Amino acid sequence: MISVVIPAKDEQANIGQLVTEIHQALQGKTPFEVVVVDDGSSDDTFGELLRTGERLGCATKAIRHEKSTGQSTALHTGILNAEGTYIVTMDADGQNDPADIPAMLALLDGIHEVDFCIAGYRKHRKDTAWKRFQSRLANKVRNAMLNDGVPDTGCGLKLFPKSTFLKLPYFDHMHRYIPALVRRHGGEVHVVVVNHRDRMEGVSKYTAWNRVWVGIVDIFGVMWLNSRTRLPKVIKTETTKAQ
Repeated sequence: MISVVIPAKDEQANIGQLVTEIHQALQGKTPFEVVVVDDGSSDDTFGELLRTGERLGCATKAIRHEKSTGQSTALHTGILNAEGTYIVTMDADGQNDPADIPAMLALLDGIHEVDFCIAGYRKHRKDTAWKRFQSRLANKVRNAMLNDGVPDTGCGLKLFPKSTFLKLPYFDHMHRYIPALVRRHGGEVHVVVVNHRDRMEGVSKYTAWNRVWVGIVDIFGVMWLNSRTRLPKVIKTETTKAQ
């Protein structure tokens, strides 16, 4: 089963259309549920999700935080409450295209590691030239320091086993470093080009200022985690049965 987990804050205008598109993309292809964490919205994101799920006959789970705690914490809440073996994460603004999910699922047969992440790459971004420049620079710096092999870690569209996520250390903004953290556990990371669309409604919650400074701190934190990691190679296991 697939759990599509979406953190959302003040996305009432977008969440209904997004869930409808997820339903269209996955219905009849695989069992799935949509889990939306309303991260302290001031609008009716929570109610809109429930109304959409009932109208579509789509399995949905709405979770609401009392107050906003940020995207990583909302994802963490959603994944902990998800029932799927595999997790697909998406942003709630509609810029990620649910039609890309089946192609990501098709890659599962070729993956052999227990732990892995399939990360979306927004090769043709629908953003301003200034925002694209910021992202290119940030991705180059991050990849040079972490060597995670992902050209676009800011893309919200990712697929990984729930069991893999539960092994990762939780910290604020960790959602941007999931590929690096998966590699830290010896897992596979695969990159797939995905569609990128204009935001349906509303405005982004992020600015260059609030991305840059926390990003620098987080990168050094992940580097420290990597430096303290040791991956043992088990060469033999034997057991005895109780008499």
